[in-house]
Amino acid sequence: MGCFVKALFFSVSVLSLVATAALAQVPSPAPSQPMPESAAPTAPIPAPQDIPYAGTLKLAVDATDLDRKIWTATTTIPVSKAGAFTFLYPQWVPGGHSPRNELDRLAGLVVTANGKRIPWTRDVISVHAFHVDVPADVMEIQVSYQFLTAVESRIGRIQVTPEMLNLQWLQLALYPAGYYTRRIPIEASVKLPEGWKLATALETAKVEGQVTTFKPTTVETLVDSPIFAGKYFKSFDLDPTGPAPVRLNLVADSPELLEAKPEHIQVHKDLVQQAYKVFGSHHYDHYDFLVALSDKLGGIGLEHHRSSENRVTPKYFTEWDKSFVGRDLLSHEFAHSWNGKFRRAADLWTPNLNVPMRDSLMWVYEGQTQYWGNVLAARSGLLTKQQAMDSIAATAAAYDNRRGRDWRPVQDTTNDPIIANRRPQSWQSWQRSEDYYSEGMLVWLDADTVIREKTGGKKSLDDFAKAFFGVDNGSYVPRTYVFEDVVAALNGVVAHDWATFLKTRIEEVQPEAPLDGLERGGYKLVYTETPTEFMKAAETRSRGTALPYSLGLSVGSDGVISDVQWGGPAFKAGLTLGLTVVAVNGEQLDSDKLKAAVKAAAKPENPLVELLIKDGSRYRMVKIDYRGGLRYPRLERIAGAPDRLGDILTPRK
Repeated sequence: MGCFVKALFFSVSVLSLVATAALAQVPSPAPSQPMPESAAPTAPIPAPQDIPYAGTLKLAVDATDLDRKIWTATTTIPVSKAGAFTFLYPQWVPGGHSPRNELDRLAGLVVTANGKRIPWTRDVISVHAFHVDVPADVMEIQVSYQFLTAVESRIGRIQVTPEMLNLQWLQLALYPAGYYTRRIPIEASVKLPEGWKLATALETAKVEGQVTTFKPTTVETLVDSPIFAGKYFKSFDLDPTGPAPVRLNLVADSPELLEAKPEHIQVHKDLVQQAYKVFGSHHYDHYDFLVALSDKLGGIGLEHHRSSENRVTPKYFTEWDKSFVGRDLLSHEFAHSWNGKFRRAADLWTPNLNVPMRDSLMWVYEGQTQYWGNVLAARSGLLTKQQAMDSIAATAAAYDNRRGRDWRPVQDTTNDPIIANRRPQSWQSWQRSEDYYSEGMLVWLDADTVIREKTGGKKSLDDFAKAFFGVDNGSYVPRTYVFEDVVAALNGVVAHDWATFLKTRIEEVQPEAPLDGLERGGYKLVYTETPTEFMKAAETRSRGTALPYSLGLSVGSDGVISDVQWGGPAFKAGLTLGLTVVAVNGEQLDSDKLKAAVKAAAKPENPLVELLIKDGSRYRMVKIDYRGGLRYPRLERIAGAPDRLGDILTPRK
């Protein structure tokens, strides 16, 4: 040991001498050579204060340019004194949980006062802020500009078609710095194409020709109240005698798509009633579902306090029995009125739209909403009980096979809206992507079944929902919470070590998916060679072939690989998404042949699945070492176990 220490000391000493000699050789600047210094900081932007803004902003939007898909806007901002003034373009997107508002689409910005143009400068650090020097004797400034909506899908989400539009005030509203948005009054108006009708949570003051002017509100409420408008429009009252009006507002690509049967509207009426039974309250003075039946408008599912933006398949009503995949969208967004908009994590609430949001409790905001979305869809009839169970099975299988769980906890995925902003991923099963949604749903199923087990079925997560979201009935002033509030509310339902329960599943790396709720609910996840009707419909909707739990890949109808499971057979064979499958076992690719090859390879005497792969201009043959046959997820009853999951999905009386 002594010799080792001496040798080590000698080695370290030599290294130190070498390092010192190297440092001595670094040239020093000449005495007269100036050293770089950091630039002076930019002038600070006024921090938001909870004080009233003097005067009412006016925002006028012309949305009639359907051909070029351009919205033209003018904002009039009262000013109280001459000198430096800063106005902001919203940066952080409520419901998007990230700073992704499309500043690059703002163009043609011109500021005038008393008919004269005023120069503006953009803040070089906070690029969503604009500075002007207000001249003396000026009472207001006018800011005119355009918002250039995407003209094709590769540029962004389509918001304007010849038949409809989705106008988001968040993309158009400029507001003064230095104030809470709830303290800034604004009056908005919109000019629509002739003959079009609109729906929004805003209250209408007057309609003059093509121009609708809304009652004054606040910037906070305005940006939370988007518009759906269209040539083909229909509205249904879902709760005519309830505590507050709830309307289902539809725009469509063509008029026949609006022909909903009475029983289909009844399901949406039942959704409202089942939500009231869960939450025991409402937090709006009226609520408007804004729904586009379209394959032309860009996809969206976005929550607001008194409305939601939703795009569904054009044949949502006319092919009701085929369009059930994704039909929990409306129930999910409706639940957000309680969870996310009314009850909101304290670090997610911000005084204006340019103060950074923090997403640490998204597994409550989105995870529990994902849970209620599925449950309410089943209880109302948007989904049958079997369809809801098959949907849960699909979710459970996804996380049962998501290897990113080996290194990354759910908690860290709450940062994904900011980290990735929903950009495409090469290896989703390894990287993970906003897993607080659906893995969060499984955690809340686990919690629900724990409550039911510990109370002998007398209590459930419904009781938590009433206690946590049902307070301040009728109010839609956000009420914030922290982790300890969630734990306390759960303990108010039934005593348990909820803090450890949640932290273990959310904050720690868990190689195994949280499937205890399924087994406690009376079911287990199994894989069979026959897909459920839900999986068949999902595959049809995706226009591809999904074999994630057998070959470990999914392929589009064009043969392009759309997903590869990390560590799966296709991964081990060197395949990645973006490659094209040309042929399977020597025959031109089609879905049936690919599935038949997988099924045949389960017999040892048959050859392995062999794919001809096109990689750019090169071709290669790939054999996939897999003989497990087709594997599709489904739930199987555990004999003798209480059917708690079945009860969870049963309508409340």
